[in-house]
Amino acid sequence: MPKTIGNPLSWTMGALGSAAGYATVVVAPAREHAPPVTRPLVMGDLRTALRKGWEDLAAMRSDVMFACMLYPLMGAVLLGLAAQGSMTHLLFPVLSGFALVGPVAALGLYELSRRREAGMEVSWASMFEVLRSPRFPRIVMLALFNGVIFLAWLLIADAIHAATLGPERPASLMALLTAAVTTPEGWAMTIIGTGVGFLLAVAVLAVSVVSFPLLLDRDVSLPVAVTTSVRVARENPRVIAAWGLIVAVGLAVGILPFLLGLVVVLPVLGHATWHLYRAAVV
Repeated sequence: MPKTIGNPLSWTMGALGSAAGYATVVVAPAREHAPPVTRPLVMGDLRTALRKGWEDLAAMRSDVMFACMLYPLMGAVLLGLAAQGSMTHLLFPVLSGFALVGPVAALGLYELSRRREAGMEVSWASMFEVLRSPRFPRIVMLALFNGVIFLAWLLIADAIHAATLGPERPASLMALLTAAVTTPEGWAMTIIGTGVGFLLAVAVLAVSVVSFPLLLDRDVSLPVAVTTSVRVARENPRVIAAWGLIVAVGLAVGILPFLLGLVVVLPVLGHATWHLYRAAVV
């Protein structure tokens, strides 16, 4: 009998079931237990990572773009929830929060790039091979950190709004925008919120820039993955800051056309992140 993938729902359920046993994925044995060694990055590495990320998308576009349709749908649900009742003031924090959860959302994309780089067979189902990784529990713990930061950001944004514009919630999105750009309190909210969001994004970038790909690629502990990521950020501040700016601008561009741009932007950034990791960690 020929081996088939099956439909997405049945395949996912099967993958989740097999993940409980932590079945081993194929890894590069020569690097599996080697201690992570970092190398200096230059701006050219960012261009190379983006080029390779685009090449990955071009090579796997039907599988990747099909799977990534989930992201704008999830974003639309979050925005719909935020727009209900007294949550309108959290619309922008939810949108900007994509930068905080992006490393988690791109896990499957890292796996696709890893498999394509190794010359392995790739399909949309390969994204779920992350669930079979023996390091999956460590990946979940790191993903929970990003999730906690995202929730903290929403709570902080709510508190900033209350401290500047008052406890009353805006009657509409237009009322919120008007208050934000025409009143001193609104400017204070914008400046403080932008500053706090920037600091949280920097923390997530430092912790996540190579830690998720490293956990997929090598048998390292969670502390080692995180400290390696922070070391890469500390040793290459200009390059990693430029990468953070590229991610922020890319997500903003992807969000603007009703979130549909994320179907292209997220795969390119996700694949590029894998190649940036391969450039940063020997």
